[in-house]
Amino acid sequence: MATSTSTPTAGRSVRGLTYAVLGWAVAYGGIRLAWTVGGAPEFGRLGIDLLGFTGWRSVGLCAAAGVLAIALDRVTTWRPALAGAAWTVAGALVAAAAILLPELVGFLLFTVGPHFDPVAFASRLGCVAGAVLLGLATARYQRRTRGDCPNCCRTGRPGARRATPARWARWAAYAAVAGLVTRFVAQFVVGFDRVDQSGSLLGLEIGLVLAGVLLPLALVHHWGEVWPGWVPLLAGRTIPRLLLLVPGFGLGAGIVAYFGMGMVQVISGSVSEFSDAFLWVAISAYLVMGLGLVVASTDHHLRTRRRCGACGR
Repeated sequence: MATSTSTPTAGRSVRGLTYAVLGWAVAYGGIRLAWTVGGAPEFGRLGIDLLGFTGWRSVGLCAAAGVLAIALDRVTTWRPALAGAAWTVAGALVAAAAILLPELVGFLLFTVGPHFDPVAFASRLGCVAGAVLLGLATARYQRRTRGDCPNCCRTGRPGARRATPARWARWAAYAAVAGLVTRFVAQFVVGFDRVDQSGSLLGLEIGLVLAGVLLPLALVHHWGEVWPGWVPLLAGRTIPRLLLLVPGFGLGAGIVAYFGMGMVQVISGSVSEFSDAFLWVAISAYLVMGLGLVVASTDHHLRTRRRCGACGR
């Protein structure tokens, strides 16, 4: 009886995600098409809203997302190539909106910077929204086609559940910390003369320490699951998993997208006020930090997700 009621519910959920992605592809893709054919806005001093995927390439990304959403809905067996293609398009959408990361940091520091343009900002938000929807649809496809449990579709031996972080997750977390340290060392070597010395710099540095040291270590240590004894009112209580997973995955993906596109610009020979050696070291360090956050967050998600009542995974 439970099986007959859960299946329609799951079907409605899957179909709802499919419609959401298709609706986004039509709406946002229509805007990209209109801008490609009729001309895009000026987008302020920066002159662009997306990186790498502009014009017809942005239209193609939206079309690909819509087609993949239909395929993810229709295919009933696990196809790694299909999932890989969907994750690739979602990643491309995030990379295209990579400028969103420093803009959001600017909002947190109560300064938007001289290059902020509301239309470009809204466009990047729309692009990332499509990536999130397609990512959710892909994750849902994996959930219902992988594994042998009809309730959770997880893989692995039933009853086996790790209570401690995997070794690879610890190494990833320490690599993230090392990446941030390397970035600061590189800046110390070239000096801070060309770095903005305004009050927002202190806030940015505090944010980097929290994101590059405290967050990755919390993801792979017990004190990231239970509030330490020195935290007033919360000591001993379980830390909500999303409190770490949202910034872990969000910042990790954002850092990889932003500095990944920056690395592409360095490779293509873009002019910068900094030396190529500094850019290679600094950007590589940020990429290691971002990847470390994503990997450590993945392990934290697998360890802390709710146990399936049917198979015990």
